[in-house]
Amino acid sequence: MAAFLASLARDDLAPATLRGYRYDLRHFVAWHRTVHDGPFVLEGLAEYELIAYRQHMVAGGLRPATVNRRLDALRRLCRWARGTGALAADAARDVRPMRTTRNRQPSGLTDVEVHALLRAAGASSHGLAGRNYAITQLMLQAGLRVGEVAALQVGDVSMSDRSGSVRIRHGKGLKAREVPLNATVRRALKQHLDQRLAPRQDAALFVSSRETAMPVRTIQAVMTSLARRARLKRLAVSAHTLRHTFALGYLRDNPGKLVELASLLGHESLDTTAIYTRPSRDDLAADLERSHLNVDG
Repeated sequence: MAAFLASLARDDLAPATLRGYRYDLRHFVAWHRTVHDGPFVLEGLAEYELIAYRQHMVAGGLRPATVNRRLDALRRLCRWARGTGALAADAARDVRPMRTTRNRQPSGLTDVEVHALLRAAGASSHGLAGRNYAITQLMLQAGLRVGEVAALQVGDVSMSDRSGSVRIRHGKGLKAREVPLNATVRRALKQHLDQRLAPRQDAALFVSSRETAMPVRTIQAVMTSLARRARLKRLAVSAHTLRHTFALGYLRDNPGKLVELASLLGHESLDTTAIYTRPSRDDLAADLERSHLNVDG
């Protein structure tokens, strides 16, 4: 376990994520000790044990999200063990997650909140205004995942006066795609790149103050800091909130274009994209207010 957790740290996972993996794996090991006489040995892990653990969690009434999170930790452990040769086969490969249902669409930022966030980004100190503004606009206008933004190189961006696109070389599931860039984000990226000293095509698109590629957790921290400076308190703002904002705005401006949105977001299944078509809490409240049954008396 120590070697596995060390490998996660080398992958630049956030400390909170590492603690989560450690916590979830300890739960599994503790359960394993209750059903086996000897100590847990990774080399002997089998698929039937993971299925039994899943059933144990379901029978215990754990929420699907909790069950799936703990199974995900075990999947990552098994993939690592398979890669190092500790396991002859991936014991978690065919262990299915629990089905989850989401009744409401994700929350995005309002137009007022978007403008406040962009003002905060443009007012960043220490010469980081152009970079932070470009990152924010890119996530708002193209809906990229934070990991995709962190992996971008200068050569992945193609721009002219009238068009532009960004190439995602390794999206989720190692799927590549190309996302168009509108005039707003092209201007932001051009201003950002003009501040760089002729970077190579294989150089990171966004770098830290030390001129090294910005890792995911740094981009997340920047978004959290910008939201705090913009005084956005209605919802917890993360990098993924900007992706939700893009998706909701796209469907608002292009009703019914779910297939096109799925392509832009890099979703393999329309079921994943369909969450943006579900009613929000505010939509449901407004519908009830308009209902003819809502009368005084």
